[in-house]
Amino acid sequence: MPAAFFVVRATVADPSRRKAFDEWYHSEHLPDAAKAFGVKKAWRSWSVGDPAVHVASYQFADQASLDRAVGGEAMKTLVADFDRCWPDVTRTREIFVLAEEFAVG
Repeated sequence: MPAAFFVVRATVADPSRRKAFDEWYHSEHLPDAAKAFGVKKAWRSWSVGDPAVHVASYQFADQASLDRAVGGEAMKTLVADFDRCWPDVTRTREIFVLAEEFAVG
């Protein structure tokens, strides 16, 4: 079974709120989500082209694991926490399944 990835794209439109969002995501949300989901790995990035765009990615062993995580109670709790802390931040979610992996060396 190929790895699956849950990707959340958030837009923090107000530049003055980005540092607080970054700190909250680093210290609370990413660790909480990674633990609740039981992921293999999680990481996040800020867009260079659009500094308002933040992307968090969570790697699961397979799509079945991902589906269980995002369909469960933990997801509802994480979404509610995000909405409470950042009601003005819009976001989208997408699921990807690994099609190919290539390593040099």
